[in-house]
Amino acid sequence: MSQEAPPKPLKEPSLAREFFLFLVVFGILYGFRLGSAPLVNPDEGRYAEIPREMVSSGDWVTPRLDGVPYFEKPPLMYWMVAGLEETLGRSEWSVRSAPALLAVLGILCACAAARRLYGPPAGFWSGFVLGTFALYAGLAHLLGLDLAVTVFMSAALFCFIAAVQDPPGRRRRLLFWGMYAAAALATMTKGLIGFLIPGAVMFLWLLLVGEWRRLRPFYLASGLVLFLAIALPWHLLMAQRNPGWAHFYLVYEHFQRFSDKGHGRFQPFYYFIPVLILGMFPWTGFLWPALRSALAGGWARRKENSEAWFLAIWAAFIFLFFSKSQSKLIPYILPVFPPLAVLIGRWLAGVVRLPDGFARMKVGLRGFGFLCGLLAAAVCIAVLKPGLIRDPAAALALRPYALILAAVLCVGGLRALVPRGRSGSATGAVIVMTLVLCVLLGTTLFVLPEIDTRSTKDVALVEKAMVRPGDRVYAYHAFFHDFTYYTGSTIGLVKYQDELELQFLDPAERAARFIGDDEFRRQWGGKGRVFAVARTRDAAELFGDPGFRYYVIMRGKHAYLFSNQP
Repeated sequence: MSQEAPPKPLKEPSLAREFFLFLVVFGILYGFRLGSAPLVNPDEGRYAEIPREMVSSGDWVTPRLDGVPYFEKPPLMYWMVAGLEETLGRSEWSVRSAPALLAVLGILCACAAARRLYGPPAGFWSGFVLGTFALYAGLAHLLGLDLAVTVFMSAALFCFIAAVQDPPGRRRRLLFWGMYAAAALATMTKGLIGFLIPGAVMFLWLLLVGEWRRLRPFYLASGLVLFLAIALPWHLLMAQRNPGWAHFYLVYEHFQRFSDKGHGRFQPFYYFIPVLILGMFPWTGFLWPALRSALAGGWARRKENSEAWFLAIWAAFIFLFFSKSQSKLIPYILPVFPPLAVLIGRWLAGVVRLPDGFARMKVGLRGFGFLCGLLAAAVCIAVLKPGLIRDPAAALALRPYALILAAVLCVGGLRALVPRGRSGSATGAVIVMTLVLCVLLGTTLFVLPEIDTRSTKDVALVEKAMVRPGDRVYAYHAFFHDFTYYTGSTIGLVKYQDELELQFLDPAERAARFIGDDEFRRQWGGKGRVFAVARTRDAAELFGDPGFRYYVIMRGKHAYLFSNQP
């Protein structure tokens, strides 16, 4: 009697095929409506304007904002944005394509690292989970620095944990060189944390897990040469060209901001807990079973599960580091997401294909359903309760979107808990979760133009068409970071400094462009034409002065544009 041949194992997709799939899928997801909304003030306006001024001035070494030296951050992201604008033209789409491209690169890094650590299925699921984390996907659509530094720091850490598993040889050397290069790029994106945080994570893992022997060789000499070749030249040029930069950049920007509450970003220690819970949506509920599985056996088996402990130490250290910092903003916590994505992806890879996969996912799916209900209630309250949204007209315009989104969240949260047939129910639940995330992201992108982003694009475009050589333009009691980007020129400020580092500006230019109320009124009453842009409330106060004569050029959504001449 002939025996039936055993079933052939499923052929795993190649890394190149998975990369292509992720490039297409997340290229579409992150490219969707990328340029549909004006730049968000202040961050997007700032990080678009600095590259514009680099191109305009021809100085690619010293970053400037409104013509003022801007010493807070290194220039790598500015260079990337400027290069894309030179290639694609100046627009919201071109500047936001930088974070979108980097977000896809981060997904590919997580996929390759998880594939190396835990096999091809884990690689696929890790990349997929990272790309569909709500906060990660949202920040892929907004210009900023935190996603970029997350990608480069993650690449450094992934290269490290992959390198220590290889014996001495070409591949190990290349992985360590990749670590040094990625740390240098992270340093060139957001400063010293680019190598200090990855270095601290590596040190803690070696110390706690006791894997020092796996560190040798780590090609320190050649690695330092590579790191310094990437990161050192710009720092040396900045120190040479800008006296005072080194103290501001190294002391104030890196150390005082961490410990000082005076910069207006102080938040309580627990600030990042709700950010993490909501930012991991729709995968939040899967973190606990993923951690329990990856760290099975606890501390006693830490050497056997050393890779999982590395990922856990990575996430825990960065979470505690930024929780301790006196300066907190939502995007700061983003470097926690890649290791958590790999842990969740590893767990999903071992569960989704099982006959009882749906039952094993019940805890995570219940967490997903709870968060769906919570988000549905939140969006309904936001648009239905008077006063939560300052502009009643905006609340009314957002109401249909919010109600539709709430319905989708409720239906999706319930539907994911219902099994479909004897097989494939786990995959079906994942599909439902992904669709809900896509609807949430897509709805947010559709309503973004209606949300109060403090954009001055409308009045800036009018000013750009009207201003002539010799005219003076001032921002009155405010500074709009996007205004200079949309007008394509620098402006003066009246009785306001914002975060402009005027101490590094030439004194004569500072006196001419950054003036007080008395000088503003003197110029306003002179023969030359003066334009001013002001927030609605500031303009209303100024217009209430019977001795102040003005001509309103345009009342925008968030600001007035007015002049001393018709």
